[in-house]
Amino acid sequence: MRNVLERASARATVAWTAAGTVARLLLGELGVEIRGSVVSIGGGKAAPPESETEWAAAMDSDLGCPRESDEERFTAEIRKAIKERETLGGVFLLSVTGLPPGVGSFVEWDRRLDGRLAGALMAIPGIKGVETGEGFRLAELPGSAAHDGIFPDGKGGIKRVSNHAGGLEGGMTNGEELIIRAAMKPIPTLRKPLPSVNLSDGKALSAHKERGDACAVPAACVVGEAMVSWVIAAAIKEQFGGDRIDELKERFETYRARGRSVCHGTD
Repeated sequence: MRNVLERASARATVAWTAAGTVARLLLGELGVEIRGSVVSIGGGKAAPPESETEWAAAMDSDLGCPRESDEERFTAEIRKAIKERETLGGVFLLSVTGLPPGVGSFVEWDRRLDGRLAGALMAIPGIKGVETGEGFRLAELPGSAAHDGIFPDGKGGIKRVSNHAGGLEGGMTNGEELIIRAAMKPIPTLRKPLPSVNLSDGKALSAHKERGDACAVPAACVVGEAMVSWVIAAAIKEQFGGDRIDELKERFETYRARGRSVCHGTD
């Protein structure tokens, strides 16, 4: 059981984050940016970043908060949990900009970009839910309110005025901002241990008490950014090929320009 615990620990995500950071640098060369923000801790919630300034603030914040007032509230929640020997979960939001339509695949289940992203995020220890766009809320809406219509932009091209789908449709990107949320459960290693059973004699006892963080949601957000970076970089590499960065950039930009000509009505 100890071996399982260690492999399920956040220690395993160190290498994932390092690899994802390399992928993130590659995506930066292609004009693709990945950002993350914590939008809830425990029962406290924060509105998602609403401007480039707030996104920058979230990326610089120790707690991934877009506003100082949010960071103060979340800090108070965590300190209260520490005092009560509790742990807290929460939700983080990931944003990817700069992706053209058509990255991913509609062909097979294991090549769909939404499935690959969800699988990578769910593999992070403690993550218990993933949604793209407005996710579970869409299940409560009629189709006319849940989907993103396509409209003429008045310049010979097309546009969307909403992004309920979160930038993913049919297993592929649709050119809108990619939006993903992931929910993390509270860490199970509490300072006031949970009930358990002694496997030697079957008697009730308390679980082993050991050091543990009160809240790992901000750290999980960083891991999430890395995992998303890796998956998207892999999908782009598979789709556009090239063994050198200049080859990849040329192919990717040619594809992006072709997509712009369709969406914006230009040659």
